[in-house]
Amino acid sequence: MDNNEMNVNKDDILQPDQDVSTEVKDKSEVVSEIAEEATEVAKEATEEVAEEAAEATEEAAEEIAEEVAAVKEELPEPPKAPKPAKPAKNPKAATINTVKKPLLSDAAKARIKSLIFPVVMTLIILGVVFFILNHKNVTEEEPVIRVNKYEGSEDPIVLENSELKLTMDPLTTYFTVEVKSTGKVWTAVPEDGLNDPIAKGDAKNRVNSTMIITYTMESGLEKEYNNYSYSIENGVYDIEATSDYIKVFYSIGDVQKEFYIPPVTTEEKFNEYLAQLDRDASYFVSQYYKKYDPNKPGKKDDVETLKTSYPTTYGEGQAIYVVREGTNDALKSKMQDYFEAIGYTIEQYKEDCELDQSIASSDKAVFNVAVYYRLDGKDLVVELPYKEMQFNEDNPLYTITTLPMFGAGSTTDEGYIFVPEGGGAKINFNNGKTSQSSYETKVYGRDMALVKEAVVHDPIVNYGAFGIAKDGGSFICILEDGASYANIQADISGRYNSYNFVNAKYSAILRERYNLGDQATAAVYVFTPELPDEKIVERYRFVDSDNYLDMANAYKDYLKKTFPNEFTLNSDTEAPVVIEVVAAVDKVKQVLGVPTSRPLKLTTFKEAKEMITTLQSEGMRNMSVKLTGWMNGGVNQKILKKVKLVSACGSSGDLKKLVQETKNLGVDLYLDGVTDYAYDSDLLDGFNSFTDSARFITKERAKIYQYSAVTFAQREGADTFFLLHSDLQKTMIDNLHKAVKKYDANVSFREVGKDLSGDYYKKKTTTREAVRKTEMEQLSKISQDTKIMINAGNVYAAMYSDVITNMDLRGSEYTIIDEFIPFYEMAIHGYKNYVGSPINLANDPTDELLISVEYGAGLYFTLMKESPFALQKTLYTEYFGANYDSWHDKMLSIYNRYNSELGHVFKQEMTNHQTLEKGLTCTTYADGTKVYVNYNYMDKTADGKNVPARDYVVVR
Repeated sequence: MDNNEMNVNKDDILQPDQDVSTEVKDKSEVVSEIAEEATEVAKEATEEVAEEAAEATEEAAEEIAEEVAAVKEELPEPPKAPKPAKPAKNPKAATINTVKKPLLSDAAKARIKSLIFPVVMTLIILGVVFFILNHKNVTEEEPVIRVNKYEGSEDPIVLENSELKLTMDPLTTYFTVEVKSTGKVWTAVPEDGLNDPIAKGDAKNRVNSTMIITYTMESGLEKEYNNYSYSIENGVYDIEATSDYIKVFYSIGDVQKEFYIPPVTTEEKFNEYLAQLDRDASYFVSQYYKKYDPNKPGKKDDVETLKTSYPTTYGEGQAIYVVREGTNDALKSKMQDYFEAIGYTIEQYKEDCELDQSIASSDKAVFNVAVYYRLDGKDLVVELPYKEMQFNEDNPLYTITTLPMFGAGSTTDEGYIFVPEGGGAKINFNNGKTSQSSYETKVYGRDMALVKEAVVHDPIVNYGAFGIAKDGGSFICILEDGASYANIQADISGRYNSYNFVNAKYSAILRERYNLGDQATAAVYVFTPELPDEKIVERYRFVDSDNYLDMANAYKDYLKKTFPNEFTLNSDTEAPVVIEVVAAVDKVKQVLGVPTSRPLKLTTFKEAKEMITTLQSEGMRNMSVKLTGWMNGGVNQKILKKVKLVSACGSSGDLKKLVQETKNLGVDLYLDGVTDYAYDSDLLDGFNSFTDSARFITKERAKIYQYSAVTFAQREGADTFFLLHSDLQKTMIDNLHKAVKKYDANVSFREVGKDLSGDYYKKKTTTREAVRKTEMEQLSKISQDTKIMINAGNVYAAMYSDVITNMDLRGSEYTIIDEFIPFYEMAIHGYKNYVGSPINLANDPTDELLISVEYGAGLYFTLMKESPFALQKTLYTEYFGANYDSWHDKMLSIYNRYNSELGHVFKQEMTNHQTLEKGLTCTTYADGTKVYVNYNYMDKTADGKNVPARDYVVVR
């Protein structure tokens, strides 16, 4: 992994236990030995070549000389002349010239030729050694992780605007935030956390931490570091303060503790220190310092390294004393007492530290994480850039918990924790439910690109926000960037400590268990290759009230500011109702004796038109119709590379008539489609699972299994399906939009706004945050010309939608929760139309209706024309209660009463909500309308009004 590890001077870091990995050092020594041997071989070979070439030359010269002498004897005496004669063109002389060169050349060539192979092999060896020295050894080295140390002023650091004042203690990095309008002060950690009578050991350290991280290894083992005991207590952090922000750069890990003793000092100063100590202390201190004298270097002294490490002292000829390696903390602590007794100051310590310019590195797990604190009006904004996080790839950073105890309530405080379960929920301080599980949930639900072997419960949290209310004030923490990586967790006092708290834990490097089958008994994990170039951003918004209505209004104001064009009051004068019409599902049939999946018609387009026309004429006027299973095989449609209508439901002309008729009636028709998955698709459908499916971190195709609510294991008989590649998902969204535009209808996305998944191709990883931003861009563009319907209502998609269906209004019945509240609904009511689950498909239709009344939701019904008997021998048992004829009269009765009593409130804001007693609530709207809901099985009285059992009463 590419991390921004940096080499720094020793005055900026604390010395870790060991400087260099022994393994890397050993490898370097081996490589050096190989290099030396290869150099010797090359030298010897070169000398041998030179010697043999010289010998060959001498032998050839001797042979030629003998030949020349013999020829000369046969030649006549040359004539005597005053002038030199011209060269004679004598044949014998010519022969001499032609013989001399071949003799010398052939002899030398023959000898040199025999040495080509050993020379070439020597050069190859040298090349390999050069590659090892310059490549392999570099990759084997452990990266250097900077360990920060604060050396600034001890004065408080203040960041202030007209609304807030943040004051940080630089000796601990703890801070307080004062809300100027009320004078209320919020603390980063509990004020008396170190004296917590319940918390012990690491539990107490966590209470006093501003950050908790976990890291993991290939074996899957996780280890936790809190930044109190692994950073703050040892002072291994740095602070950068400007007028715009305060940045704290924590080094979190098992690094050496800092002691105020001279790490290195000159001989003159050292003798002065010893002279001030008594005899025993002087002897003790002198035993743990080693003298290095450049004028008399020891046999084992590395003079060049010493000159580099101590350039202003040893490098200039001065003798120095350095703390011996291996001196443990207990000995350093004792020496610190001695030096403190003689008045050794921090200033002197800093001066001595400046003498040491060596580089230190850590072979232990050390993590650097930068945190920025900013003030924005009445908001504290906390930012953690992933790219400024540094760690060793052998110990990947797994999770980060920011400000785990911010604003925590004690055992003497009165207040509650707000969590985003369903619409919202309260956990009262000190409620005594320590035997129940603490609260934890994943923002935006499960990432389908991460393997799940079994599913017990997949909670759906549609927005990232949590908060604490106490003593007349409150805050909500809104998760902005990085929200899809967050798990929100909360707990009460009495379990591990004395505090009630809530926070967000973010994933960093993701991992998955790699299945080796029978090849290995131990688990092996694979990891995402690097951190995304993204950041975590939390916005703490402070509220001058401890009422959750005011907290919801603060969230509403945030949405208005963030989505100014998408978040406007609607003009509905009647209660919204969503009618889902199921056109077709798939059923296995025998075709020529072969079991084959075929579409099963449940409602034709003509029947759908008749149903809608009838319902509209009978009073359902503010109606939105979702047509499900109309193409590509039915509800679990094949991949949307092309659109093929289910012929049994009708023709293209029939569908166009249905769309036109609904328009004439003033009814919005939404055509539903699957964009994230491929059900029952193959090459003939345009789907290749090897190229079109997303990937798990293990590189395996993202094959999804369905799970049983009874056994929690894979559901027998249920088809598997594939999560699509992120690029293909984007194409499918565009394809569905084009298809519905062809019929002049509106679009219903089944997964967009409900499921949010990454895609972990190693060469092209797409994070959940990247997918979220892409979907927001697409929805923004589509919303310009087409109305949008989504499921569940993840807030980033809800802002661009016109109708939200299947919203989880109440969430899960966690035992630790004391009260459910419509927090999300209070923020969006009157701005977005939303409905819960289909009333006629619910286990208890009355409960579903009452929840819709309390939470200000519209009504939702799922219908089909066929009898439930048609669904026998299929996996669509959830539609057994969807028969139109069976529900027609009851559905109209429910809607007509609902609309007549509550139709006027859907263009209004929700202004209050109260739980009057267990099972009895009151919701209030802007015009003063009060809606009482009684979930109990006996009548109740509220504000002098009788509220019948299992019913609701509207007072205008």
